Amino acid sequence: MNAAAAAFVLAPALALGSFLNVVVARVPARRSILRPPSSCGSCSTELLWRDNIPVLSYVLLRGRCRHCDARISPLYPAVELVTAALIVACVAVFGPTAWAALAAGFCAVLVALSVIDAQHRIVPNRIIVPAAVVALVAHTAIEPSLAWLAWSVIAAGGLFLAVLSYPKGLGMGDVKLALLLGAMLGSAVTVALMIGFFAALIPSAVLFSRHGTSARKMGVPLVPFLALGAVVALFFGEPILDAYLALFSA
Repeated sequence: MNAAAAAFVLAPALALGSFLNVVVARVPARRSILRPPSSCGSCSTELLWRDNIPVLSYVLLRGRCRHCDARISPLYPAVELVTAALIVACVAVFGPTAWAALAAGFCAVLVALSVIDAQHRIVPNRIIVPAAVVALVAHTAIEPSLAWLAWSVIAAGGLFLAVLSYPKGLGMGDVKLALLLGAMLGSAVTVALMIGFFAALIPSAVLFSRHGTSARKMGVPLVPFLALGAVVALFFGEPILDAYLALFSA
């Protein structure tokens, strides 16, 4: 049943990934995500439907615009594929349920925020604030409890204290992201933050080894790493947390 449902959502998931590319391109520039229709970023020619098929069009066009032959970033099919893979995984693991739908939307938001932060070093309020509110309300409706609100406040409060102590390394966008993570993951948000911060140490260490103390002035986008931790926590957070707590009760 889950496998059939997962296969059924593959095409819509790819289409959503294509839409996320529009979001990533237009939201930071404060442009409408609905109009005008998708067009080439180089020659501004409106894309034909056959040139706008997720992944397939990129392959058939060999990563080039049909009209001006400008190179199309491989980031476009990458966003489509990652989004589709995450949504299919949500349905395959959680089944055709309301929780799977919420998890799929959560993953889609994480993809968009990760790319925007990597490119522009911002976490747009137009995305993160509505997403956090929807996650909190929907999760509470699915599993009535004050825990989701409590963990949202705890996660955001913890990162806010970190911002106060290290403002050059963290920003308020990370705090707002923590609101979303806490509302969605509950206690497993601790797993997400732990994995995210540890993963972010890898590029930081590479920068430090190459540039020495001047690396402190080079910002590392944190959202992609927190998103990675959040995805791991979404699927495996409870077992990881239980195994970690078992170390102290043994």
